[in-house]
Amino acid sequence: MAVTELYAQFNRVWIPDPEEVWKSAEIVQDYQAGDSALRLRLEDGTELEYPTEPGLLPPLRNPDILVGENDLTALSYLHEPAVLHNLRVRFAEARLIYTYSGIILVAINPYKQLPIYGDAIIHAYSGQNMGDMDPHIFAVAEEAYKQMARNNRNQSVIVSGESGAGKTVSARYAMRYFAMVSRSSSKAQVEDRVLASNPITEAVGNAKTTRNDNSSRFGKYTEISFDEKNQIIGANMRTYLLEKSRVVFQSENERNYHIFYQLCASAQRPEFRCLKLGRAEEFNYTRMGGNVVIEGVDDGADLVETQKTFSLLGFQEDFQLDVFTVVAAILHLGNVQVTTAGAERSSVSEDDSHLQVFCELLGLRCDQVAQWLCHRKIVTSSETVVKPMTRPQALNARDALAKKIYAHLFDFIVGRLNGALGFTGRRCCFIGVLDIYGFETFDVNSFEQFCINYANEKLQQQFNLHVFKLEQEEYMKEDIPWTLIDFYDNQPVIDLIEARMGILELLDEECLLPHGTDENWLQKLYNNFINKNSLFEKPRMSNTSFIIQHFADKVQYQCEGFLEKNRDTVYETLVETMRASTFHLCANFFQESPAPFSPFGSAITVKPAKQVVKPNSKHLRTSVGSKFRSSLALLMETLNATTPHYVRCIKPNDRKLPFEFDSVRVVQQLRACGVLETIRISAQSYPSRWTYIEFYSRYGILMTRQELAAGDKKRVCMAVLHRLIQDSNQYQLGKTKIFFRAGQVAYLEKLRLDKLRQGCVVIQTRVRGWLQRRKFLRTRHAAVIIQRYFRGQQTVRKAVTAQALKETWAAIVLQRHCRGYLVRNLYQLVRVATITIQAHARGFLARRRYRKMLEEHKAVILQKYARAWLARRRFQSIRRLVLHIQLAYRVQHLQKKLEDQNRENHGLVEKLTSLAALWASDTEKLQKLELELERAASQQRSFEEKDRRYRDGVEQKLAALRARNSELEVQKEQIQLKLQEKTRELEGNKKMDNLTKQLLEDVQREERQRALLEKSFELKAQDYEKQLQSLREETQALQKEKAQLRQELEEARVAGDSLQGEVVRLSQQAKTISEFEKEIELLQMQKIDVEKLVQQQKREMREKMSKVTRQLLESYDIEDVRSRLSTEDLEHLNEDGELWFAYEGLKKATRVLESHFQSQKDSYEKDIEALNSKVAHLSRELGRLQRLLREESHVHDSVRLEVTRLTSENMMIPDFKQKISELEKQKQDLEIRLQEQTEKKGKPELWNLLGRQEEEGVQRGALDAQSERDAQLEKKLRDRQEAGVRLKKSSETEGEASQRPLENRDLKEELEMKDREIRKLQDQVKTLTKIIEKAQDKHLSPGPEEYLGMLQCQPEDEAKLVQNLILDLKPRGVVVNMMPGLPAHILLMCVRYADAQNDEAMVHSLLDSAIRGIKQVVKDHLEDFEMLSFWLSNTCHFLNCLKQYSGEEEFMKHNSPRQNENCLHNFDLSEYRQILSDVAIRIYHQFITVMESHIQPIIVPGMLEHESLQGLSGLKPTGFRKRSSSIDDTDTYTVASVLQQLSYFYSTMCQSGLDAELVRQAVKQLFYLIGAVTLNSLFLRKDMCSCRKGMQIRCNISYLEEWLKEKNLQASAAQDTLEPLSQVAWLLQVKKITDSDAEEIAKRCSSLSAVQIIKILNSYTPTDDFEKRVTPSFVRKVQTLLRDRKGSVQLLVDAKFLFPVTFPFSASPHALELLQIPSSLKLGFLRRL
Repeated sequence: MAVTELYAQFNRVWIPDPEEVWKSAEIVQDYQAGDSALRLRLEDGTELEYPTEPGLLPPLRNPDILVGENDLTALSYLHEPAVLHNLRVRFAEARLIYTYSGIILVAINPYKQLPIYGDAIIHAYSGQNMGDMDPHIFAVAEEAYKQMARNNRNQSVIVSGESGAGKTVSARYAMRYFAMVSRSSSKAQVEDRVLASNPITEAVGNAKTTRNDNSSRFGKYTEISFDEKNQIIGANMRTYLLEKSRVVFQSENERNYHIFYQLCASAQRPEFRCLKLGRAEEFNYTRMGGNVVIEGVDDGADLVETQKTFSLLGFQEDFQLDVFTVVAAILHLGNVQVTTAGAERSSVSEDDSHLQVFCELLGLRCDQVAQWLCHRKIVTSSETVVKPMTRPQALNARDALAKKIYAHLFDFIVGRLNGALGFTGRRCCFIGVLDIYGFETFDVNSFEQFCINYANEKLQQQFNLHVFKLEQEEYMKEDIPWTLIDFYDNQPVIDLIEARMGILELLDEECLLPHGTDENWLQKLYNNFINKNSLFEKPRMSNTSFIIQHFADKVQYQCEGFLEKNRDTVYETLVETMRASTFHLCANFFQESPAPFSPFGSAITVKPAKQVVKPNSKHLRTSVGSKFRSSLALLMETLNATTPHYVRCIKPNDRKLPFEFDSVRVVQQLRACGVLETIRISAQSYPSRWTYIEFYSRYGILMTRQELAAGDKKRVCMAVLHRLIQDSNQYQLGKTKIFFRAGQVAYLEKLRLDKLRQGCVVIQTRVRGWLQRRKFLRTRHAAVIIQRYFRGQQTVRKAVTAQALKETWAAIVLQRHCRGYLVRNLYQLVRVATITIQAHARGFLARRRYRKMLEEHKAVILQKYARAWLARRRFQSIRRLVLHIQLAYRVQHLQKKLEDQNRENHGLVEKLTSLAALWASDTEKLQKLELELERAASQQRSFEEKDRRYRDGVEQKLAALRARNSELEVQKEQIQLKLQEKTRELEGNKKMDNLTKQLLEDVQREERQRALLEKSFELKAQDYEKQLQSLREETQALQKEKAQLRQELEEARVAGDSLQGEVVRLSQQAKTISEFEKEIELLQMQKIDVEKLVQQQKREMREKMSKVTRQLLESYDIEDVRSRLSTEDLEHLNEDGELWFAYEGLKKATRVLESHFQSQKDSYEKDIEALNSKVAHLSRELGRLQRLLREESHVHDSVRLEVTRLTSENMMIPDFKQKISELEKQKQDLEIRLQEQTEKKGKPELWNLLGRQEEEGVQRGALDAQSERDAQLEKKLRDRQEAGVRLKKSSETEGEASQRPLENRDLKEELEMKDREIRKLQDQVKTLTKIIEKAQDKHLSPGPEEYLGMLQCQPEDEAKLVQNLILDLKPRGVVVNMMPGLPAHILLMCVRYADAQNDEAMVHSLLDSAIRGIKQVVKDHLEDFEMLSFWLSNTCHFLNCLKQYSGEEEFMKHNSPRQNENCLHNFDLSEYRQILSDVAIRIYHQFITVMESHIQPIIVPGMLEHESLQGLSGLKPTGFRKRSSSIDDTDTYTVASVLQQLSYFYSTMCQSGLDAELVRQAVKQLFYLIGAVTLNSLFLRKDMCSCRKGMQIRCNISYLEEWLKEKNLQASAAQDTLEPLSQVAWLLQVKKITDSDAEEIAKRCSSLSAVQIIKILNSYTPTDDFEKRVTPSFVRKVQTLLRDRKGSVQLLVDAKFLFPVTFPFSASPHALELLQIPSSLKLGFLRRL
């Protein structure tokens, strides 16, 4: 369609406006080609004629349905007014600060703290695709992190914008996101250190400006390094172009760097008094801006925070004090007074207090600093001249020194930060965060703005190339023809600045000249570029500035100060003075080749693509412009080697008002940051892109029935587009998307709206017509009724007379009598016919009822006898089965006992052998000890002799010493007398005094030596006494040990003699046992012969029985019987399977067989009497052997206990049960097959088959009687050893019988064979049971066996118990087959045994092992939901069992009397109950975590994204960030998936035996998670906040409520956790227009906070033009009503919240003494008591 057709009536356009930039207007009249003006109506109602020219029509406005989109590229019309309006709606009305513009995230500074940066928001965006959630800085960070992890490629996040736009905050949030999502437990401090670097750099590099209170005055590129596991291992920082001039000068209402004010605010702290600081108003460098305080900022508290971050990074207090010392010295330097000493001279007083403090802090000489601040040294080839400076020159020198010191300090801090954030390992990838200044233009622009705009030109070029590349890749991916798009290339501007003989090179060249000036440099620029380069201009009214046409705008630069700032030099004399500083930090700053503090080279890992030209001039290499260009080149190479992600920060207004949108300022920044350039590139090709699913869902209303019948959605979309858009150049069909040119989506929206409007009109016409017709029909009906009554009344009045009334009455009377006569005749005829029919029918029914009664009576008699016979047979089979099970257990018991007896005999022999060996070793040991004792006695005697001699010697020495001492004392007294005499003679003589002193010292020295000798002798004497005492004690111990060993030896000899006697006696008994075994084998052979004879006789009996049965059946007349039975009777008899006539015949056959069996009985009794005598003899021998065995059982208590435990094992019962059940099943199968075969045969064969069945019944009865006799015989022959042999033989016989070929037998023979096998097994079980009972009667005391509910577990079996019962137990295979909490009950029974034994160590060991085992199995299966559920259940059961059997009254009231008897008696296990409770809580938390991890990925797709209600889909275009890339509209997860997962959790918990209350708590936690996750996703997805989505959510909630009712979980309060979600669904559907609507919302949404309600209202997005947006005034009304509501200020619900768990006490109904332990648990080593 033509573009002019879009300029139709009612469409809207944008026209320029000087105040609002663009203003909206509605077209009043259709525009025709060639019209000179367009008639428009403004929003205030004003109409105007807007002049137009061909090709210059005003831009069209997008439909309201597209306004407020998350992505600007989703707009149909892509131009500046559309972008501006979309940003205004999102920011000012919806309060959304983030918007996508293709690959750019536009972030508008709200100037207000928003609750959208918490940890919950980070977790919500983690793992999400970039288009799935609302735009956010976290979404960009997640995209960068995901691409780094997925593609193993370095990433960059480029944050730019002008001062005050929020660059620093955005970069900080991005770094915080990386630190949060990559956090690991082992390196948790690395992320904290990376984040801690921000407060330090902000303190020394940020300052208050007129536009921003925390403006970064430098560029920063931070590389965050990651390892192979995508976890942060370190970081590195590069800085660019620090604004050093701010140190010495600030404009009005601006401040210096924060660190200066922080120090001044903390000047009175004790550690800072040495810096001699004062208030900020006292220093020149901090008071220039006039206002030294920032509202709402505490500089003192900020310094404390800065110190904390220094400490976190590992910087000691000494380092911090050094930094603060340099900062304080700069402040004092700024206060140094420079006075004028003449016309060309100036001076600084050495007595200046600030100068003295400056020199004191930095370790400088005051005289030198004072001299060289006012003088400079000029070195020529012949001489050195000291030249004084004027006062302005001296002030400049002072300020230059201050800037130089601060610049060095800044670089030094950055270098130390990099060192603290460094790492030693290998870096896999990194993510760089670039926080750099945006394009700047002020009233006065200088060298700093020039460098900033130069950097932005380079970044814009890189951005354009990247956008162009992405567009090309998108087209190639969709196989769409690629045409070259013209985009702005700013390479000419870059060449103007950095090329050869460019602005920077000319500036460096001018700086080389000794007398170079800014004017000379500017003149060179004029000469080189005016009229030669269109991007360079000269202002008309100025000769000191120049203009450069940047990509964003023209900027006029003032040349004053360019050379000085580019040189950035300090006089050499001042530098030398600083090098001589005694303060190490200051001296290092000014070294000739200092270490590079700012790592421009070492931190770059990419090599430049081309060689950078390095001039030879030293001055040029060190100029600011040269260094900035080099660092910028390295930065661009780094960015080109990474995948960039762009964040453009926008400042909405200059007054810093929250959510105020200044269109003029925003447009300026949009033009400067490249957003509009992206839009322009997209608009040149195909800006609107829809997937086939989105197009099909959105524009299905425009499709015809023929098109929809095609089936393939892609073909349907092609057909629709071909029909609706004639020009195929207006769209392109890709593989997964449809590309539209600008305006085509708006055209399709117009068609869709027209179609909907037309449909609405049709519906309205039909409804209105129906209403009118209905109203008309009601009116017409009423009119007809009125007319009828009126006309009837009129007719009656005209026609009614007296004669007419008489004639009418007479006619009525005649008619009455005539009609009565006719009706009476008809009634009499019908009555007679009815009576006749009833009589015949009743007679027929009575006769039929009589015949049926006779038939039923006969059938009842027949059924009575048949059912009695069947009941008897069923009872006999059940009785045999029960006996079989009992006997199988007893057989195993006996066999086990025999094996244990044999092992006991072997054990005794081995023990005897070991005792003999032990006795020999003890004898040898005793001999050795005797030798050692003798040796020790001799040593003792020698020690005593030595001691005696030593004492004598010591006493002699002491005597000599005492004599010597007495002599010395005498000599001392003599000497003292002599000294006194000499003293009197030689008073005043110094020599005599010295001699006297010397003598006195000699005497004192000898006394000290004597005292030392005495002490040493005393110590040695004490040592010898101690040694003698220890020897005596050792001798006594050896004597005691010798006596004890002798006693043990005697005991061992006695025990050995007794054991030898036992061995002899046992060997004799073993010989007699072998003889008895031979006799038993002989009897077995005889019994086998008897059994063969019996089998032969049985076969003969069967043959005779078959003949007798046939004869009996032939005696009946079958035809006569058939004639007396109807077809129904025959069918009924066939169903029952038993016939009355067969029963009568079989009764006769039974009488015949009884006589035959009586004769056989006599012959058997004779054989039995002969065998009874042998059995009695064997019984006596068996009793004697048992007495011997009982005597042997008392040899050792532990052996007896072991035998008793092993006899309780039951290993053969499962085999018998399985074999019998298999045979029973085979028998049933054969009977079924036999019955089927019988039905297939004719009726004559039926009677033969019945005869056979009856014959089999008679034979079975006879065989049962014979089996009982055989059982009596076998009971007397079997003993314990024969039971095991017989059982083995029987199993072999069964194996052979089961392997016989069955192919050649008919069904009857197979049935008989299985019956014989079953009876044989049953007989064997009976026999073995009786033998076991007999053996147990001899071993055990009389009376029934009763268990105590205890399990004996030996200490050495604890590890095996924990391994088999806890660690190796698999819930999946055993939960279904055992009662809930069985492991817990087994552990309790073991604890009860330890308690009964009063063994505290065993109780603690058992409980500690069990708790460790539970912890270990949970640790090994942290992600296994079934295992966690199983052990949570068993832990709770164990805890409840410990409470139940604790003996406490509050728990005992729930027990039975027997359970109260089983309570613990000796120990209080309350501490272990607390430990178990803690373990259960940990298991529960892990249990909930696993459930959440399973269900969380399907909550949002199932509850929010899936469209379960047909016809509610409201898809809209999503712009560049597409979530769908296929044409398959099937969702991976639905609400049914959520319900299915919940059902799986519920069934697993129930199968594990989890307490019902605990199940309800878990379900409540899951429902809370579902509601929280759904709500959080809804809050962060504006596209989901619609009326249709509210209906969908309400429907999904109803499904969850139905699930709760189905599982009977209404009491769990789980439904209450969904109340906030229900209220949100209601809020999305309710009307939001009037004041009453606002009051109702405030009243109904009681579970939502004010922040959440306002967020939903602001995010509400209509899906059709018929819906209305929520107006800002309505939002303000609701906000006013919610002002007093108390609640959380956080937007998101805490999805990690856990409800407190309680473990309810529920007494176990199971009796411990009745519990059975399955053999599958492999706990045979536990013994039941």
